[in-house]
Amino acid sequence: MKKTTVVCMMLVFCLVGQAQSTLTSVSETKETKVTVKKKASKGAEAIIRHNIAAFSKALMEQNYDAVVAAYTNDGKIFPGGRDILRGEAAIREYWTPKAGSTYRTSYHHITPEEIVIKGDTAYDYGYYEGKSINNEGKESSWKGKYVIVWKRVGKKEWKIYLDIWNRI
Repeated sequence: MKKTTVVCMMLVFCLVGQAQSTLTSVSETKETKVTVKKKASKGAEAIIRHNIAAFSKALMEQNYDAVVAAYTNDGKIFPGGRDILRGEAAIREYWTPKAGSTYRTSYHHITPEEIVIKGDTAYDYGYYEGKSINNEGKESSWKGKYVIVWKRVGKKEWKIYLDIWNRI
């Protein structure tokens, strides 16, 4: 069996095990705890939605410190046609234009199709669109699809752990 198949199977078993233990604990508790759990999930989803909008805003405002801060310290990005970039320094280098460059993102919007929260981990996927102005002042539009894996950091903070996207 290939190594990637084994890793995928292990991930599925872990997720199923986590779901089964959650279902067991929910079925053994009263309805009020289920309601609290749903409210906690909705709170986490609201935080993630806020962070998605804040990421776009920071990118358009060229606030690259805020863009980098959206990721966990061990975050990874998977830009199209490139190797996986790991950690704060690599993420900063990717998102920050080179010295002397006037390239900027003038518009950026993310539309999640689904957000799923599983304990201290969540994922969302959907579409993004934007506009950039290159060094010659020419504006170009683009759009694509993405998947983000989030990690809860602290009690109520959610940060991007894995970020993959490609244009369509």
